[in-house]
Formats: sequence, C-alpha cells, structure tokens
Amino acid sequence: MLRAIIALFLVQVSSSLLAARPNIIIILSDDMGYSDIGCYGGEIKTPNLDALAANGLRFTQFYNTARCCPTRASLLTGLYPHQAGIGHMTGNYGIPQYQGFLNKECVTIAEALKPAGYRTYMAGKWHVTPKVKADDAKDNWPRQRGFDKFFGTIHGAGSFFDPNSLTRDNTQITPENDPEYKPEGTWYYTDAISDNTVKYIESHFKDHADKPFFHYVAYTAAHWPMHALPEDIAKYEGKYDNGYAPIYEARLKKMKELGLIDPKWEIPGPIGDWSKIELKEWESACMEVYAAMVDNMDQGIGRIVKTLKDHDQLDNTLIFYVQDNGGCAEGFGRGKVVGPLKRPSAPTLKPMGKDELQTNMVPTQSRDGYPLRRGNGVMPGFPETEVGYGQNWANVSNTPFREYKHWVHEGGISTPLIAHWPKGITKKNSWAKDPAHLIDLMATCLDLAEAKYPSTKIPVEGISLNSSFKGAALKRGKPIYFEHEGNRAVRDGEWKLVAKGVKSKWELYNIPADRTEMNNLAEKHPERVKAMSAQYDQWAKERGVVPFGSWNKNKKAKASSKKEFKLKAGDTFNRETSPNITNRAFTVTAQLEKLPAQGVIAAQGGSSSGWTLFLKDGQLHFTTRNKGKLLTASAPIPADATGKFEARVTRKALILRADKKRIGIKEGPAFLTSHPLDALEAGQDNGGLVGDYSEGFKLSVPLKSLTITLK
Repeated sequence: MLRAIIALFLVQVSSSLLAARPNIIIILSDDMGYSDIGCYGGEIKTPNLDALAANGLRFTQFYNTARCCPTRASLLTGLYPHQAGIGHMTGNYGIPQYQGFLNKECVTIAEALKPAGYRTYMAGKWHVTPKVKADDAKDNWPRQRGFDKFFGTIHGAGSFFDPNSLTRDNTQITPENDPEYKPEGTWYYTDAISDNTVKYIESHFKDHADKPFFHYVAYTAAHWPMHALPEDIAKYEGKYDNGYAPIYEARLKKMKELGLIDPKWEIPGPIGDWSKIELKEWESACMEVYAAMVDNMDQGIGRIVKTLKDHDQLDNTLIFYVQDNGGCAEGFGRGKVVGPLKRPSAPTLKPMGKDELQTNMVPTQSRDGYPLRRGNGVMPGFPETEVGYGQNWANVSNTPFREYKHWVHEGGISTPLIAHWPKGITKKNSWAKDPAHLIDLMATCLDLAEAKYPSTKIPVEGISLNSSFKGAALKRGKPIYFEHEGNRAVRDGEWKLVAKGVKSKWELYNIPADRTEMNNLAEKHPERVKAMSAQYDQWAKERGVVPFGSWNKNKKAKASSKKEFKLKAGDTFNRETSPNITNRAFTVTAQLEKLPAQGVIAAQGGSSSGWTLFLKDGQLHFTTRNKGKLLTASAPIPADATGKFEARVTRKALILRADKKRIGIKEGPAFLTSHPLDALEAGQDNGGLVGDYSEGFKLSVPLKSLTITLK
C-alpha cells in the first residue's frame, strides 16, 4: 500500500513538473514582408498579432534564410540549412549538404521535445522533402520526424481551395473526403490550418492535459497564388487604389513612430510609377487580395489564442510568430493571359471527383470545373486563378529595405518575431534589438522544455532567446551567417558583409547607421572586408557550403563524353556526369504518357548557361541561356498531339517537333559556349532556373521516355 502511495505521489510530482514547463507554439507565415503586419508598421488588419505584441516582446533584427525550404530546415533543426541537408531547395545535387531533404544527422524540435514529455503537433506546409506524392516514401514526412499529429501539405505551394499533396498524418486526402474536417462554409486552406490547430489543442487538453505540447503552425499565407475569401477581400476594397507610394509612405511614418526606423537612415523609396500602370484596378486588386490573405491568417491566430484562454493556458504558452522570407518579387501568374480573362458564368469543365487527389502546384482547373485563368488583368481571388502580386507590391511589403525573397540583403532576410509568454516574458510591449536568427528557436525550445539534445547529432548552432525575455542582452559570441543561391552574408555585431550572387563583390554596411544598406563602406574599410570574408569562408568550409551551381568538389571536372543519355523522371546528373553540350548540336526526345500536361520535361543549367524543355499554358517551350542571354522557341501543342516531342539545338536555331512534325523554330545563335554548372534534371527543375516558371515546376504527367543525343 505504501509503495502504491509513493508511486502515485511520484507520478503526480512528475506531471506537475511537466505542466509547469510552457507549451510552445511556433507560427510561421509565408512570403511576407517586414512591414506587412500592423505592429510592424502595416495597414493590414492584424489585431490578434498586435495584441500578442502588446503583451509580449518584438524583435527588431530577427533573421530568416531568405527562402521557404531552407528556412523550414533551419527553424525545425536549429542548424544552418546546409547542415540539415537543404542547402538550396528540394533538389538533390549529389552533395550531402544539398540532398534536398532533412538528413539523419539532425533532429527536429518535435524529435527533441518528445523524450522530454511533450506531445507534438503540426498543421500546414512541410516542404523539406522532394517526396510529395501519395505513394512516395514517407521517411521524411512530419509523422516520421517526430510529430504525433499532422494535417497539411507536403509540397511547398498550391491552391488555397484545393492544395496539392493535402495530407492527414500519412494519408493524402482531398478537401471533400477528409473525414475529420468538414467546415460549414467554403473550404479554405488558411482556415483549415487554423481550425485543425484548434482541434489538436482541444484534443490535447482533453486527452493529455498532464503533458505540455509543442505545435508548429506553418501557414501558406500569403504565398502566391492570391486566393482569398470574398468577405475578407471586401474589407480592403479601394484601399490600394492610389498605388504604391502612399502605402509605402504611410508605413514609413508608422515605423518611425514605433521606433523601427532611425530618421537618419537613407530610405530607398518605393519602386513603380503608378501613373504608368495601365491596369490599375487589377494591380490594386492584387494587393487587396494579399491583404485579405494576411487578415484571414490573423483571424485564425485569434481562434488559436482563444482556445488557449478557454483552457486557462495562455499565460503558460510561449507563442512565436515569424516569417520565412521577405516579400516575393517573383512574376508568378503575370504576363500573357491564359484561359478566359473573365470568369465564365458557369463551370465549363468536368468537376473533379470527391476522391481525386490534387497533384498539381498549378491546377488546370478548380474542383468544380472552372478552367485555369492567369495573366495580366485576370482578377485574383477566385479558386481557378493563379496570380501573384508582383515586384512593386513586394517592395512595399519590405518597406524600407532593399531586395526580396531569394537575396540576403535586409529585404530578403528580415522578419518580425513576436514572442508572447505572460509567465516568462517580464519586459512586455517592448523591443528586443539584438540580432537573432531562426537557429535560435530550437535552442530556446530545448532550454525552456528542459530537453536534452542528442550528443550524436550535429550540435545546435543557435542560442536561447530566454535572456531577451527578461530584458537582458543576448550573448551570442559569434557571427550569424547566410547563403542562398550564391547570395551570402555575415552579420557580426554592428557590421554586415553581403554579396548578391556568386561572382559579386562584397558590400559592407554599418547596420545601426544604415540598415537600409544604401552606403557601401567596403572601399573605406578593406581590412574589415578581408577579415569578415575570411570568417565567411571558414564557416562555409566547415558546414559544407559550396559555390552555388558547382555541385562537385572538382571545379575543373569535364562533362561526360557519352553521346546518348536515357533518363527517367526524377533523375539528376551533376556537372561531371551530364551531357557535354558545349558548342555542339543536340536533340532532346521525350514521350509523355498523356496530354494535357505542364511542367519541366528536362532542364540543365541556370543563371549563366543552360537549357530547358517544358510545357506551360498549352505550349511547348525550349529555352537556352548563353552567357545570361535567353533564346526561346515556343509553339502551341497540336490538338492531335500524342505526347511525343523533340527539341533540337543547331548552330543557328532552336527547332520544336511534335510527332515528328515541326511546330516551331527560333533562329539565333543557339549553341551554348560554356558547360552549365547546374544539375541536369528530368521532370523538374530545382537548380538555377532557365525557363519562365517557378522553382520545381514538376511535370504533371508520367514521363515514359527521355533521351538526349549529342551530335
């Protein structure tokens, strides 16, 4: 009897200790700029985030990694993304640091906190594995990387009304056949992420109230396409009708009032001349829908906070809010109109079946049968539209910084960080001004959860932010580093060394005096440039970072001497094993299983030299890039095409054939005068892009055969 009483007492003490540690929620949004949310200067309505900030702590100099995949890898593991295996995106370039998926040398926050007694949940975007299909291996899916429950998407982008790779735990589903989530109104992915988070928290307090929890909430808002609910869009009708400059200036004014901008900084100002914009109604509508997407996310965060309040757990829950990169200047969905300019009065295509999985990042139709619509003048918001908000609005999102997503100048890597934890943050409604980085989130979680990090794994790079919660300075003791697509930087104290692209010269900025990076001091301080560049080189060497596009250690390695290459979808060749196409003719022959289709058939190369054969918007395209200059042959796909295509490079032209019939030609100097550095890939393009498409752009149908023949 005494033993039973002692055992019960120990269980109660153990449960009490577990409950005393905070629950932890990390909220990550997608493709948003530094000044978008209200408490960082924006006009978008974010009352719930503003309330968390008012009763918490905001960081002025928090950094991400400038892109979606590496940010997620870094956030989840506490390492620089290269150490976790995702030095670029989800392409495998034959180097462990660039394998395109989380390696076994790291652990996720979920994997680290589970042994410490935490329950672990995730809702939203995963995007740290190339294996996104229902029948793919799932060794790097959330359930296999430490999460007890998962609802979301394995892929990185897609429709908000019918996202591809939608998954519950390990089973791919559709919005219509999900047995656990059936909203009363329109199914909308941002709502679904919020509502499933609420569901998991409710279930946790019902079934596991004796344990703390960790929840990773990874929204896809406000990543393209610009999709939003009508009631949210209506809130912003007319808000952006006067263009970029008034919003930019209003944000500047508010940011100065908040203390985010030093009046002494030189401000680059807005880009884009509103008076020269021809489609003003469309351009303003893009920002209206963008704002609506952020607004809806904030509403969902409000529901999550309310759930914690209802269970009297808000005070002992640490909530982080952070963004994965700066505003997105990509021209997605802009340009040539595809499909009807205006929405048909009724669906014109066969609706998709209840159990028919969505496998396309860019769906060819909505689930109810409206055809794909994109291009200049196509009003955003509707499920069948695929439109982005463009560079000029991205510049406004990043007020007052230079550059965007992809680059590691401040506009690409600066993010808000809100920390809310009433029991643990003593200096409320204040700013933490020390530089910090995503690598610090794992360290903070380990610290507060009293969890032990496995000694057999790569040591965590970050430091705990807990001292900031108490109003003390962070003691990092070493610089923070950045590298993405050859864009690289070092942040050491008040100094930042940064370069745009592999071959660009280093720039030097004193951040307290010039965070907008307008006055390059490299020539004035050559010794500092030399010292900091040496720091970068040492960091890169130790962590396996290589010059972007090299993908092999032997820079003098020649291409393969083979004259015929047979490939299958998913194949990747590095520079040494890929076809030697320098100054020679070659032919690409492909057989697709069916049509219609879109996506990359094959691609080799990137920003300087390369070629790609792809299908987009009902046309076959063959693009070469020679010393940075593009040459493209395009042709509509014949109605009777069987899926057999040929692209040929001659000295003076690019030639396209379908079923052995010539359908297109583009004359010009077509030979590539240097061998591409980037990988040769079949069925996708994850390297430096050649064609007019976004990262990945996987072929939407099976590839029966692919042959490259050198002449």
